[in-house]
Amino acid sequence: GLEALLTLGVKPVGAVTGVTGDWYEHTKSELADVKPVGKESEPNVEAIAALKPDLIIGNKMRHEKIYDQLSAIAPTVYSDTIRGAWKDNFKFYAEVLNKESEGEKAIQAYESKINYIKENYSDKLNNEISLVRFMDGKTRKSLGDTFAGTILKEIGFKRPAAQQGTEFVNEIGKERLNEADGDVMFYFTYELGDGKGLAREEEWLNDPMFKSLNVVKNNKAYKVDDTIWNTAGGIKAANLMLDDLTNMLKEGKI
Repeated sequence: GLEALLTLGVKPVGAVTGVTGDWYEHTKSELADVKPVGKESEPNVEAIAALKPDLIIGNKMRHEKIYDQLSAIAPTVYSDTIRGAWKDNFKFYAEVLNKESEGEKAIQAYESKINYIKENYSDKLNNEISLVRFMDGKTRKSLGDTFAGTILKEIGFKRPAAQQGTEFVNEIGKERLNEADGDVMFYFTYELGDGKGLAREEEWLNDPMFKSLNVVKNNKAYKVDDTIWNTAGGIKAANLMLDDLTNMLKEGKI
């Protein structure tokens, strides 16, 4: 909800940080006066109470267990889901904050970027786009109900047969590496600062089976920012992902 608030012109008194304990780079400059109140995965209820907020906004999927504690501090409103539902969540936050007209303008600006791609690069939309994420000890292919997956669908890009469907993600081992193939691959790495995510990425990128994928042999596998393409999950990240795609289309990479 933090990106929604900032986009709607509301600066919160406090907010949870990303999983590493820092603000995300793409919102950092707007958060100089905002007090961190724990990580997104584990908010600090005492720190929230100390700020004496008038309203608390959270997410049912992440914060359901502390709803009673938070609602004892101030009126507390939760969106239901995360992942691919970022646009519904944004509209919900705009409604809660009585900022529907500002919200509508922000959505229109986002959709104009989508339309620009559709109108100028319609010949590229038949490309099958593969999404792969490296994590500590895991490799995942992203399906329909992911942040990047919903945006690609909105633009009209095709997805490989093994990555279609409305689920969230599937873990794959190297024996299923063919499921990562496509005309274009975007891969991103969830790194918590201990080097384990990057180690997984390096191991897979250097594997002969990975190198034998058509998308890799055709030099169409590109690393993108995990925060923007996956973790942040807000309207600012959505716009930045569209900017990435537009730039790569202009450069002929897709």
